[in-house]
Amino acid sequence: MDIIVAIGAGLSVVGLAGIVYSIVIVVKAKRANLSDEDMRARMAKVLPINLGALFISVIGLMTVALGLMLG
Repeated sequence: MDIIVAIGAGLSVVGLAGIVYSIVIVVKAKRANLSDEDMRARMAKVLPINLGALFISVIGLMTVALGLMLG
């Protein structure tokens, strides 16, 4: 069960890195003083990355919980 917990922790770290990456992109876009239309276009590109990273992080946390319950 230690392997399941380690895999889940790895997935959570990958998801967290994706979330931090999307935060960095949004902060850079805000600092660039873009027009409303350009800002919406950048946000539309970041949204799938953010949601995918959140999904991977949640799956990782569920895997950790499962490993802890079974072990």
